[in-house]
Amino acid sequence: MKGVILAGGKGTRLSPLTRITNKHLLPIYDRPMVTYAIEALVAAGVSEIMLVTGGTHAGEFFRLLGNGHHHGIDRLFYAYQEEEGGIADALGLAERFGRGDRIVVMLADNVFERSIRLPIENFERQERGGRIVLARLPEPEHLRHLGVAELDGDRVIRIVEKPEQPPSEYAVTGVYFYDEAVWDVIPTLKPSGRGELEITDVNNWFIDQGTMEYDVVEGFWGDAGESIDAYYAVNDFVRTNGANKQ
Repeated sequence: MKGVILAGGKGTRLSPLTRITNKHLLPIYDRPMVTYAIEALVAAGVSEIMLVTGGTHAGEFFRLLGNGHHHGIDRLFYAYQEEEGGIADALGLAERFGRGDRIVVMLADNVFERSIRLPIENFERQERGGRIVLARLPEPEHLRHLGVAELDGDRVIRIVEKPEQPPSEYAVTGVYFYDEAVWDVIPTLKPSGRGELEITDVNNWFIDQGTMEYDVVEGFWGDAGESIDAYYAVNDFVRTNGANKQ
């Protein structure tokens, strides 16, 4: 399985911190944010990775990561997103890297307390389709800012973006698994009202096919790019408790 780390975007929700750098290079406790996503994948056995970024600070990732060997990556590839086209658009840039294998996609501002090895192993056993990782968040006001899964037992019925009335307590984290069908889905997407290709539309396609499965993460999960308050909450948690623990 290959890994794709998405580290683009303007990071406007973390302004003014992001006026001088890419948000995924901001520190989480004692090191750059993106390194937590790398650590999560490498520790779970994914050592061939493509990092997709964009903007005026893309070169800083080369200076930080180089060939990736210092971070446990066997082969590190880079792709550049020239325009702000959304998460699914950024993922599409990894097609030549990922086609012919299954992929795990991770948003570089997502930080987990515990290892993501179990979802990776579950997807390896899965016959086909996609898989998402959910986190239980009991606060409706928080869920209203996220993608939320509607569940029926062990099935995902749909994913709703930023729902006024969340259909469950389970938020969709920024870890997604796909088989090769994803490369055929992305070209069929239409831009949302934001003018972007949405990863939720990709996930809902797999749901409509009846091939989407899920895991619920244990422990803390935080989206450090959600807001300034969320960024510092993730900082505080990692400083006290660590991250990516086995």
